[in-house]
Amino acid sequence: MEIPGTYVFDIASARCGYGFNKMAYSLQDPANREIYLKDERAYLESYSLTQEQIAAVLSRDWLTLIRSGANSYMLMKLGATMGIGHYHQGAQERGESYEEFLATRNVPGAT
Repeated sequence: MEIPGTYVFDIASARCGYGFNKMAYSLQDPANREIYLKDERAYLESYSLTQEQIAAVLSRDWLTLIRSGANSYMLMKLGATMGIGHYHQGAQERGESYEEFLATRNVPGAT
């Protein structure tokens, strides 16, 4: 059963997103986060990301990353490196402002 506006993370999307997810996983290491922040494009290009994925990271287009196989947990790793919270990502994915998105959450004041 399909749910409109959702994207299933299955084996096909895992294969498409492998390079991105591997890159984002590497950001667990503080040294890698430093390298990433010094030259984002070079760091992205050192992994097997597609040009679409690189463009999506550089433009902070979270929904395109999801569609191209990014694992949600790995998006949080990347967002944390950039200082972008998961709720900000969710708002952008839904085409809402951060404030509109927060109004749909059950936790008052969550960030």
